[in-house]
Amino acid sequence: MQRFLILFAFLFCFGLNAQITKEIFESFKLQERRDVSYYFPEEYDKEKKHPLIVVLDADYLFEQVVATAKFYSNFHGMPESIIVGIHQSEDSIRFDDCAFDEDTGLPSEKGGKFFEFLGMEIIPYLDLTYNTAPFKMVVGYDITANFQNYWLLKDNPIFDAYINISPSLAPDMEKHVPTRLEAINQQIFYQLIVEGEKSKNTSKIKAMNNAIKVIDKESLHYFYDEYQNADHISIVTYGIGKAFDNVFGMFKPISPKEYKTQILTSDEPVFNYLENKYKTIENLFGIKKPVDLNDVMAIYAGTRKKEDVESLKPLSDLCKAEFPGTMLGFYFEGEYYEQLGEPKKALRTFEKAFGMDEIDFLTKEMALEKIDALKADFGY
Repeated sequence: MQRFLILFAFLFCFGLNAQITKEIFESFKLQERRDVSYYFPEEYDKEKKHPLIVVLDADYLFEQVVATAKFYSNFHGMPESIIVGIHQSEDSIRFDDCAFDEDTGLPSEKGGKFFEFLGMEIIPYLDLTYNTAPFKMVVGYDITANFQNYWLLKDNPIFDAYINISPSLAPDMEKHVPTRLEAINQQIFYQLIVEGEKSKNTSKIKAMNNAIKVIDKESLHYFYDEYQNADHISIVTYGIGKAFDNVFGMFKPISPKEYKTQILTSDEPVFNYLENKYKTIENLFGIKKPVDLNDVMAIYAGTRKKEDVESLKPLSDLCKAEFPGTMLGFYFEGEYYEQLGEPKKALRTFEKAFGMDEIDFLTKEMALEKIDALKADFGY
């Protein structure tokens, strides 16, 4: 596949000082050169898949999105992502990029070319060059927030998540967006971030919110956040973190609230919650997330609290695969046999655990105590 671009001034290297790079991208669709910035995770691994985040109005939003993504990924609140920022401030080119027909509300001729530039050049280039995950997100503000909605008008939108910051809506967009969100079958995250200050767009945004929030379908994840103290300028600094929290909430480790309200109250086996959580992450983001030790401990605590013996066996099998060389899997398996009333199997399994590495709260002393207790109880 032919590449219509010229790399300029920077090489893509992933050392300590090269997390963010900037290039001049020569677009065949636009017949012009455009400034584009890229962020790559500090521990970029070409063997791992990374979600792609496209940031319009990069001069205003790129650094904030990068900072938020770094913070959330460092603390396990989202997968490490590749971020591309499209610069649009020079000569107010954003108004040409995102211009629309006042009658139809659809992109103007230049807007159509900009739409193709992103969808047919920038994104395919990154997909071909880097190990991107299927999950893609777009972030925009004001007129660029409106522009991202045009992807929803396509049969198979290329973006899975849309972060709209105070959109300046095109004619009838408040009707088109709810209609399309109701019709689209794929998983969609749609976030509206608006200021409390009234504007000419307020009534249309309110109408769009009212129409979207009544849509009842599992594949639509809709969030609306209004910040009363913000105006149209300051709203840019509000809500991006909350939006990331909403979109990537499933990716975070199990919280105490989640444990109390979802695991302990469920009638299903405790292990099912962990299994379903990681299947959902893989289905949503196209990423196979390594099992978090925090999540294992939450499920283990749940098995004890609910006396769910049967969940210990699949949990032990999972731990053997995810934490090889540690006591975790064999210790849980030993408890499983112990609670089933199979002391010989329990004893052998705890002996295996004793010979492996300690992890978290599990120590060799704990395994030895189990071994000694079984020998004393059953005369081994």
